Amino acid sequence: MLTIALLLLFGLLFLAAEVIFIPGTTVVGFVGFGLLAWGVWLGYRDLGTPSGNVALAGAGALAGMILYLGLRPKNLARAALNEVNDASVLDVRRADVPTGTLGRTLSALRPAGTVLFGEERREAVTRGEFVDAGREVRVLGIEQNRIVVAGA
Repeated sequence: MLTIALLLLFGLLFLAAEVIFIPGTTVVGFVGFGLLAWGVWLGYRDLGTPSGNVALAGAGALAGMILYLGLRPKNLARAALNEVNDASVLDVRRADVPTGTLGRTLSALRPAGTVLFGEERREAVTRGEFVDAGREVRVLGIEQNRIVVAGA
């Protein structure tokens, strides 16, 4: 009798854990359903048909109540993503430094380094020539997401 009661109790607890606390795992739900089925089967086998019917009706009613409470829209909203993320980021692949812009090198370009365009520090490359730090450069274009510059 204790074994049957524990099987039914743990089956209901596993089912409640699946529906309310960790939805979507399905393994816990299958274990809970298996424990419930095993407990009901043992109730019929060991205690007879009337007690098996009580175990089946009780487990079914409690499992139905757990499913109803767990699958209400209010409870589902706690586990679902209901907000839309409208944020955006500055995509560094789209260079906002137009061709012809003048800048000043902060580091030596050999052939890559840092250039200051207004208030913006950007990584830039030359076409192979070296440019010393503190020199003025002009943007030639954007190639493969890199700002290409030459001495002005």
